[in-house]
Amino acid sequence: MSNQASEAPLAGTSQMVRRVDFRNLSGNPRIAQFFGIAHRLLTILGIAALFVLGLMFFNPDLADKLISMSPFSDAAEEVAEADAPAAPALGDLMAPTAPVATVSALAGAAAASSVQQATAPAPAQALSPEERQLIGNPRQQKLVTNWLAKRYRVASDAADMLVSAAYLTARDIKLDPLLILSVIAIESRFNPFAESPMGAQGLMQVMSKVHHDKFQELGGIKAALNPVANIRVGSQILKEYVTRGGSVEAGLKSYVGAADMANDGGYGIKVLSEYQNLKQVAMGKNVSIYTTATVKLPPASGVSASADQPKPTANNVASAAKPKTEEQLAAL
Repeated sequence: MSNQASEAPLAGTSQMVRRVDFRNLSGNPRIAQFFGIAHRLLTILGIAALFVLGLMFFNPDLADKLISMSPFSDAAEEVAEADAPAAPALGDLMAPTAPVATVSALAGAAAASSVQQATAPAPAQALSPEERQLIGNPRQQKLVTNWLAKRYRVASDAADMLVSAAYLTARDIKLDPLLILSVIAIESRFNPFAESPMGAQGLMQVMSKVHHDKFQELGGIKAALNPVANIRVGSQILKEYVTRGGSVEAGLKSYVGAADMANDGGYGIKVLSEYQNLKQVAMGKNVSIYTTATVKLPPASGVSASADQPKPTANNVASAAKPKTEEQLAAL
């Protein structure tokens, strides 16, 4: 009995404290009103935040606008630009003696600096009127870049880099840049990481294992997936085949690996049709990005003639084949 009597007052004490607390809260209406308003505001802000997040998820443009309006976006961009390393000039990447940047090359850059200075390329010579006509002007290059970016759905900056690399390579090896771009379009549709089941890699689908010697100065066969190195090596191979075959058609037939076959499966027509499109675009004409028009080649004049006639000697190959190829490209 004594224990029960002592526990009863304790239980009643806790209930009395709770009642006092509730009475104190209810006795101050201002505090209760403040908590009620704060609760409603937090609820509204939470719903608004969820609504904005939903809009940003379904409308990325709105997210970019909101990020650009942030006072911290400019500071972050400035820090990123300050920390970003300076990109090498495209002309330096295209230099014959400049290797493609690799881990081993970067590790031995300090040791090889003296060698690179000793083997630095000579300054570029002024272009002749014929070469200027072949390369074109910056306006024509811009027209070609915009058309290729839309036709093959390539980012504008990436298309500009690839077209610039093709034009610089064409200037160095004396080959029409539009022909190089046409081969890239047909071979890989401007996908620098394309690879065929036979092992052809990169923009111009170069067989790196077969032409590994041409990649030695550019960092080895691993550079086959480097867009600039792939364009340079592929263009050199194309120029050799055109010079050896004596015509553009024969060069394209050898490039696709059909030199010993009766025909190239329509490869030459595809490349030359794209070349014709690019030529029209460079002239400022309106060519649809969805065009499927093809050119009509002369009846086996270039390829068969080069096969029947004896090949010129090694010393006269370039001089004998160059006028012929330029006339054929001009005839298109």
